[in-house]
Amino acid sequence: MSWAESSPGMQAGKVPVNGHDPEEEGAQYPRPPEKRKKVVVVGLGMVGIAFIEKLLKMDAKRREYDVVVIGEEPYLAYNRVGLTSFFQHRKAENLYLNSREWYSGLPEGSLNYHLNTQVTEIHPSEKVVSTSAGETVPYDMLVLATGSDALLPRHTPGHDAKGVFVYRTIDDLEKLISYSETCKGATGAVVGGGLLGLEAAKAMMDLESFSKVKLIERNRWVLSRQLDNDAGSMVVELVRKLGLDVLLSKRVGKIEVDEENAVKGVVFEDGERMDCKCLMFSIGIKARDELARRAGIKCADRGGGIVVHPSLMTSQEDIYAIGECASWESQTFGLIAPGIEMAEVLAFNMTQAKVHAVRKFKRPDLSTKLKLLGVEVASFGDFFADRDGPKDLPVKRHGAKKEEKNGVEEQEEQVKSITDGPPPPPVKALTYKDPFQAVYKKFLFTLDGKHLLGGMMIGDTKDYVKLVPMVKNQTILDVPPSQFILGVAKEGEDDGNDLMDDTQICSCHNVTKGDVAKVVKDGTCKSIGDVKSCTKAGTGCGGCMPLVQTIFNTEMKAQGSEVLNHLCPHFKHSRADLFHIITVKKLKQFPEVMKECGTDPESLGCEACKPTIGSILASLYNQHVMDKPLHGLQDTNDRYLGNIQRNGTYSVIPRVSAGEITPEKLIIMGTVAKKYGLYCKITGGQRIDMFGAKKEDLIDIWTELVNGGMESGHGYAKSLRTVKSCVGTTWCRFGIGDSVGMAVRLEERYKSIRSPHKMKGGVSGCVRECAEAQNKDFGLIATEKGFNVFVGGNGGAKPRHSELLAKDVPPDDVVPIIDRYLMFYMRTADKLQRTARWIEQLPGGIKYLREVILEDKLGIAAELEKQMNQLVGTFFDEWAAAIKDPARRSTFQQFANTDDTLSVVDKVDERGQQRPVYWPKESTTEDFRGTQWSNLTWQPIVESKNFVDTPTGSSKNVKRGDTQLAVFKIKGKWYATQQMCPHKRTFALSEGLIGDDIKADKLWVSCPFHKRNFTLNGSEAGKCSNDAEVNIATFPVEERDDGWVYLKLPPVDELDARLGTSKWKVRKGESSDPFGKLDEKLKGMKGRKPLQDSHFKDGAGEVKTAREITAGGNGGIDW
Repeated sequence: MSWAESSPGMQAGKVPVNGHDPEEEGAQYPRPPEKRKKVVVVGLGMVGIAFIEKLLKMDAKRREYDVVVIGEEPYLAYNRVGLTSFFQHRKAENLYLNSREWYSGLPEGSLNYHLNTQVTEIHPSEKVVSTSAGETVPYDMLVLATGSDALLPRHTPGHDAKGVFVYRTIDDLEKLISYSETCKGATGAVVGGGLLGLEAAKAMMDLESFSKVKLIERNRWVLSRQLDNDAGSMVVELVRKLGLDVLLSKRVGKIEVDEENAVKGVVFEDGERMDCKCLMFSIGIKARDELARRAGIKCADRGGGIVVHPSLMTSQEDIYAIGECASWESQTFGLIAPGIEMAEVLAFNMTQAKVHAVRKFKRPDLSTKLKLLGVEVASFGDFFADRDGPKDLPVKRHGAKKEEKNGVEEQEEQVKSITDGPPPPPVKALTYKDPFQAVYKKFLFTLDGKHLLGGMMIGDTKDYVKLVPMVKNQTILDVPPSQFILGVAKEGEDDGNDLMDDTQICSCHNVTKGDVAKVVKDGTCKSIGDVKSCTKAGTGCGGCMPLVQTIFNTEMKAQGSEVLNHLCPHFKHSRADLFHIITVKKLKQFPEVMKECGTDPESLGCEACKPTIGSILASLYNQHVMDKPLHGLQDTNDRYLGNIQRNGTYSVIPRVSAGEITPEKLIIMGTVAKKYGLYCKITGGQRIDMFGAKKEDLIDIWTELVNGGMESGHGYAKSLRTVKSCVGTTWCRFGIGDSVGMAVRLEERYKSIRSPHKMKGGVSGCVRECAEAQNKDFGLIATEKGFNVFVGGNGGAKPRHSELLAKDVPPDDVVPIIDRYLMFYMRTADKLQRTARWIEQLPGGIKYLREVILEDKLGIAAELEKQMNQLVGTFFDEWAAAIKDPARRSTFQQFANTDDTLSVVDKVDERGQQRPVYWPKESTTEDFRGTQWSNLTWQPIVESKNFVDTPTGSSKNVKRGDTQLAVFKIKGKWYATQQMCPHKRTFALSEGLIGDDIKADKLWVSCPFHKRNFTLNGSEAGKCSNDAEVNIATFPVEERDDGWVYLKLPPVDELDARLGTSKWKVRKGESSDPFGKLDEKLKGMKGRKPLQDSHFKDGAGEVKTAREITAGGNGGIDW
């Protein structure tokens, strides 16, 4: 949780007065620049930048401070913990904790930084620092974050030889990379088997310059500061298997050099010698306190470091020290986590302590969880309590009786201590070692087993985040210690659900589970990248990322069903909620729904909520979707009762129930397709799809089909598409049930009903399952006793096998069961949710669904059946209704101001038919919005009577010269743009849905093809809000008293040169043929023929034969 949000009284300009700080009296915030204090930070490392980030965040409202940071390296703050990755990319920028844009994007004056500059002197009396550039920088408060230096054994002969390195900075790594090129095939060695030593060894191995890499450790095992003998020895075994040669109990006595003072080997203190050309020391660090010492600031005599109080102030007022340079209670800390905690404490006290208790730096948690050379290693809490004794035992709860001892007993204990030595630590260890899986765990408990004190883990560390807070909070355990090791293991990643919000999940930056959850819940972060940027989780060592990702996914999922399960910002309701509200209140128009349920009763809605509301209204009342109150709600396909295709034309799919079709209907369809030049394809749902119908031809095409006894197949709608069938007992010798007859009846019953998503059915006549009924939203398989009913299957992007709902259902009972199932789905599913996902999210899944549908658990079965009966009883053919209505017919034209037509995509001949050429791969990124026209004049373009006043807006496509323009009328106001969406050069913006954000005074149109949203009004007009690469031109527009709509346009030639259809038409040759190479391979294959030719030598082939038949030639056919 952000302190600025959680602390009381943090609103700008309203800060509570603290009686101990008279300066607070009457203070106004944010403070003007002249009243701000200057904070100078020396050191731009991980701790320095962490302090700056936290200070700026906590000071965002008050603006009490301006910060100047001085870094001696030429780089911005980078991730030292992740230095090893530098060997892969070798780009310093990839390690930056914040981009350059982050620094430049901060409020003016809040942060200034100096790189490649060293602070040489501090003058406390003058409150200035001197730099290597000869400048003096004044400060009000000085924060020393100078870090530490890697130790070199200067007593060891040869320590200054060529080829001796340390592992600390980017420059150290670049020097190593450069030098390694001179000694390829030689042996490289790392001295020191601690955390950094193992990282350095991995770095050397990643270079692939050395034939061998050896690790030299003076102790009997590695990681001796984190692990005991057993654990450290297991790590040694594991890293040796990974190719690292580990030498234990070895101390370097001398570094041998050649005549050029370059390393050629080392001699150990035991006299043994080893060849090597490169030597890297990782034997510890030394706090950089020399700057403070020169200024007379108190530093620790033993071990070094700038002595700090719990407030992190040094011995000099207004000078603070944080990170590895600070000595707290005679200790310095080489881990990043304590430094981050120091940064947080200091930033908090500088900004929040006026209205909150002052924080003190306390004993830090030195728990670590890392992946070293591919080996998972973790130590937590008091991990050496069994060796050194516990640092602090849990305090006994109030009321516990303390054992009283008399003087004799105390004296006897003292004597025993002298004679037998001190008693063993009051700790019990529980150890598990699996050499086969390379897993080691040791957990340390109090003697009564009620408290966990600490432990270490190798190989399996997934419980780390649960165990750390148990130690920190001194939690009383409610399970026996053995359960920590013998408990049932969970498969997969930890989901984090059983973690408390204050559980630290990122030790590098002290980020808790609650920190991550909060920024997702409040909408601050919409992606895992946002979470990393905002909280810094995962930007250190990266070991916490799987858990961070899991928590992020869990919170996003939770928002989808609870927090953000809303249609869009216009409705704080789920689709299911709205369905019930609209049903109960009998709402029948979008404005009524918006007034009753919307966040703003005057809103137009958007591309997300309009189709959903339109679908609900259709599911309840089944009005024609092209009626004026509903037409503006329809998305893309429903708008003109056909699927819009790549070239702006539409597909025509007549109903072919169960895939059963007569020869006569085939003739009618073939005739229509031939007449209008339509591309034909049989679909996976056993019907014929005719592509390429122009909008202005749809009415004529439908008229011929409807006249021939056909009707809409609703291939454009979120409704029932098809009920696929095999031939069953109609023809098949294996058939058990009449699958065709059942499929026809089901498709005829449920055709046209709108639902949350498209629905598909299937009926198979036997268990051979030729209709693939078990991957459908509902499917039947014939049995000897009836049909097995399956539900919740689908293909698509996430295929799912259906589940058995009911077994051996008599044919007469099939319809009531499916009635209940479909209506329950329509009532309760989320927007655009297939039945598969819906069932998965039901409480109890298929078991619960059986209880509702078959056992009537909710007592609504009769109501579900009644509602479905009412709905199917309202059926009408949408094509026929559109044909009969002059108002609906009038919308089927390309342009509102002319009968002219324009083609927007070239066609190519392919296998005897024509299809549109492929789309170009790249979007058009020209700056249409910024076009500088020579001059603009008002021109009458279209009569205003073509537009209707509807609450959802009205729009038309108009033609001017060769240019297509989109004109919109929204709540009495007019807007105009180019018709072309630059994303794929589609000409369809006038067909897009209108959306608004009333609070932001923003209107947009959503392209019906790929939902690019273009702003229609204000200073942002023409910009695309969800694809910054594209934009559109906009034009002034107004309605005049003469009944015409005028647009302010440039001359026609200039307009066409910029936006003309012929210029932007998608042409043949813009994209390559994906099958060119494959076609070459397939040429000349035996027995193959051109698809339209006959296998007979003198056969007429497809085209000639069809012409002869339709012309009555060659004897013709007596139909």
